[in-house]
Amino acid sequence: MNGQNFVYLTRERLLELEKELQDMKNNGRKEIARKIAEARAHGDLSENAEYDAAKEEQGLFELRIAKLEDILSRARVIDTSKMPNDEVHILSVVKIKNLKTNKVFEYTLVSPEEADFQAGKISITSPVGQGLMGAKIGQKVTIKAPAGNMEFEILEIK
Repeated sequence: MNGQNFVYLTRERLLELEKELQDMKNNGRKEIARKIAEARAHGDLSENAEYDAAKEEQGLFELRIAKLEDILSRARVIDTSKMPNDEVHILSVVKIKNLKTNKVFEYTLVSPEEADFQAGKISITSPVGQGLMGAKIGQKVTIKAPAGNMEFEILEIK
């Protein structure tokens, strides 16, 4: 992957990813190796579904380790205290009102690697995230989404 593409993370998320990577390398690999050895002990590998499943799990596991290593190699911790609080930027917590439904939502804008819609974290590369970037309190923004245009008013930025 291109090393120029930084991944912007909070300090907390960076520490979570580092911990997950260490745990996977120190404990997870041992567990996978144990499963493979156990499956191998069941005999003929050409007809051993348990062995095939363990090898597939190992491949996915190593892929996750490689992804974590890539993210961490490109990670940059953001200090939000140095960012303007009068406009939306990465790591802003934004309260917005859907002008069609009058529903109010609160989102934190994060890097794609940190996005978790269920936790209220939307990516700055998503249509909504892109539409909110740079907006100011009181501003109305129109966001082009797959479901059509949506209009929001920025109520609060933290």
